Amino acid sequence: MNIKFWHTFCIYINRILYKTLIINIMIEINDISKVFRTTEVETVALNHVNLEVKEGEFVAIMGPSGCGKSTLLNILGLLDNPTEGSYKLLGQEVGDLKEKERTRVRKGKLGFVFQSFNLIDELNVYENVELPLTYLGIKASERRRMVEDILKRMNISHRAKHFPQQLSGGQQQRVAIARAVVTNPKLILADEPTGNLDSKNGAEVMNLLTELNREGTTIIMVTHSQHDASFAHRTIHLFDGSVVASIAAQGV
Repeated sequence: MNIKFWHTFCIYINRILYKTLIINIMIEINDISKVFRTTEVETVALNHVNLEVKEGEFVAIMGPSGCGKSTLLNILGLLDNPTEGSYKLLGQEVGDLKEKERTRVRKGKLGFVFQSFNLIDELNVYENVELPLTYLGIKASERRRMVEDILKRMNISHRAKHFPQQLSGGQQQRVAIARAVVTNPKLILADEPTGNLDSKNGAEVMNLLTELNREGTTIIMVTHSQHDASFAHRTIHLFDGSVVASIAAQGV
């Protein structure tokens, strides 16, 4: 099928479905700042950021290098803490969570997709995808069913016994997405998911993310690509650590 046609079709269907969702607030960021300090310098990575993301939304975050995109994504993913401000995830004030509770939320409700894939070289495809389920204590028979189902869906079942270095970049990113969604997370955080891929594999990854979003998964994606951002319902623009624009896609 023509890639341009499929891209346009996915965006059209995604926006129609988005309009029909019963919207609840998933993320509330209020006046968040992040300052990195050393003995000699103070760097403001985020400057009084306010952001709201609804369940089922697909949000792109754009901006120049060093504007705070990855810092914001790390805070949203409970991988870092803000210097000040409030972050509520599904109505829960994140600042009130103990470290064990934060870890439980990360493992059970969040999925991460990285530009560099972050697969474990010593594990094969099956084992990489199975790992989050092992951490959650899911029994072996159920893990097997869940892994086999997601590998089939991602069209990489035939690579289950291969190791990351034996895969193409597009195949590695499919494995990374499979690992991110095998636990059925409510939220996927994607950091430049097509950054290391050619246009064909990049289009396939964006179509996968769009399909997951149509099924109800909330997605927040950092990207430098205007093309990739066009799949989102809304694009947040950051500059020097501040939100300078929030632009809804045409037709949303």
